[in-house]
Amino acid sequence: MTVAGEYDPLAESLKRLGSPPQRTSLGQYVYDTLKHAVVSGDMVPGTRMVESRLAEALGISRTPLREAFHKLEREHLIRRLPAGGFFVVGLTRADVEETFGIRSILESYAARIAALKHRESDLVPLEKKIREYQEYLDNGQLDALPKINTEFHDLLYALSQSPRLVKMINELRDLIFRFRQVILKVEDTARLSNEDHLLMLEHMKKREAEKVEKLVREHILRGQEIVLKAFDDEFKMSDTGE
Repeated sequence: MTVAGEYDPLAESLKRLGSPPQRTSLGQYVYDTLKHAVVSGDMVPGTRMVESRLAEALGISRTPLREAFHKLEREHLIRRLPAGGFFVVGLTRADVEETFGIRSILESYAARIAALKHRESDLVPLEKKIREYQEYLDNGQLDALPKINTEFHDLLYALSQSPRLVKMINELRDLIFRFRQVILKVEDTARLSNEDHLLMLEHMKKREAEKVEKLVREHILRGQEIVLKAFDDEFKMSDTGE
């Protein structure tokens, strides 16, 4: 297995962040920061994280780092190395196909329910997100789009008024965000995504549950095709633990 390198830049970055926010433990703070680095792609697959080096660089004990590593390991974001330490796990083709398959079912169903249950005023935040997304897109600020895209979908699915369904969708949030970064980094694809959002909104206004359900499913499966193409053409990601 090839290791991408020690992640000393992360230690330096963490060192500059200062103290955790009020009511946030050091362990939670380190976990949140490391997780963000993995999910955002700042820590690429194969990056090695050594507990002792990070602890020394941060001037903290190993305990909060150990807690953070164990949480990330349980979430399958990092994996333990036989010789000690951890590395960031890459995504396999099976991960991509499984995640998008589950999403296409859960999210399209949530959109269907939302089309039937929403109030007219509930659609205003969705319209604002579409405009915000378009402004950033027109200005060429593609890096901002995954976050806005996620917020749009969160607002849409919340209108289903089904906490259990929303919870199931959110359990895939971290993987979804990694995929959205791939999907939305190409301007044409990013523009098509917002066109879909506009159509979703129109179907919502007319309470066309079947149409919005179908559109969301197609929207997600198109994203799967893009990610799989990137997987095959660029990243050649594999299960780095085998």
